[in-house]
Amino acid sequence: MRLALVSDIHGNLPALEAVAADIRRRGVDQVLCLGDNLSGPLMPLETAQWLMASGWPVLAGNHERQILEWTPEAGGASDGFARAALGSAELAWVRGLPATWAWAPGVFLCHGTPRQDDEHFLETPRQGALVLATEDEIEARLAGQTSALVACGHSHVPRTVRTARGQWLVNPGSVGLQAYVDDEPERYVVQRGTPDAHYAIVEQQGTAWQCSLHAVPYGHDAMAALAARHGRPEWAQALRTGRVN
Repeated sequence: MRLALVSDIHGNLPALEAVAADIRRRGVDQVLCLGDNLSGPLMPLETAQWLMASGWPVLAGNHERQILEWTPEAGGASDGFARAALGSAELAWVRGLPATWAWAPGVFLCHGTPRQDDEHFLETPRQGALVLATEDEIEARLAGQTSALVACGHSHVPRTVRTARGQWLVNPGSVGLQAYVDDEPERYVVQRGTPDAHYAIVEQQGTAWQCSLHAVPYGHDAMAALAARHGRPEWAQALRTGRVN
C-alpha cells in the first residue's frame, strides 16, 4: 500500500494543484487529506470544490470546526473569510467531514492528535518555538491508539517519529502555509524558510512502513499578492518567504 498524505492546505489551491500533479507523477494508491483545508484569505471556495470533486478521503481539522462555529464576535479573520466564501453545498460538505478516521486496518488519521483536533502531536510549544515532543508527551497524545501508522497534521512541520513499540507517526507538513504565529497554548512561531508546498508518501512493505517527505514549488508570489489584496500582509510575507516578520 502506497499512500500520499496532504494536510493544512488553508485555501491555497495553486499549492494543492502542484502537489496533486507531483503525486500523480510519483504514483500512489490513495491520497489522504488531514484537515485545515480552507481557512485563510486565499481561495477557500475553489479549494472546497476541488476537494469535493477529488474523491479523496478528507478529514476536518480544527479550522473546519472553527469555520462552522464562527461568529463576528468570537471568530478569527481567516475562518471568517472562508465562512463568507462558502455556499450551502460546501458548508454541508464541511459538516460531514470526520475529525478522525480509522481508514484501514493499521492506519489511523487525525488532524491534531487522536484525542483533540487542535493539539500538537509530535511537537510542543516551548520558549516561542515548536520543539520535538518528548516520548512521554507523544505517548499521552496517542491516547491508546495502537495503529502501525498514525498520520497527523496541524503543526505544518514535516516530521516522522517512531515510537518505542515501532509505530510510525507521520506529519506531512503543510501544503499551503509555511510560516505562522500562534498564541495557543502559548505564543510561538513556525517558519519553514521556504514557500514550497509540502506533503508525504508512506509505503507499506510487508509489516513495515517507510516514509518520504516532499517539497513542491508552485506560483507562491500570486498567492502572496492575493493575501495582500485581502488585507493580510502577514500571510503575504509567509507565503512569499516561508518566514514571519
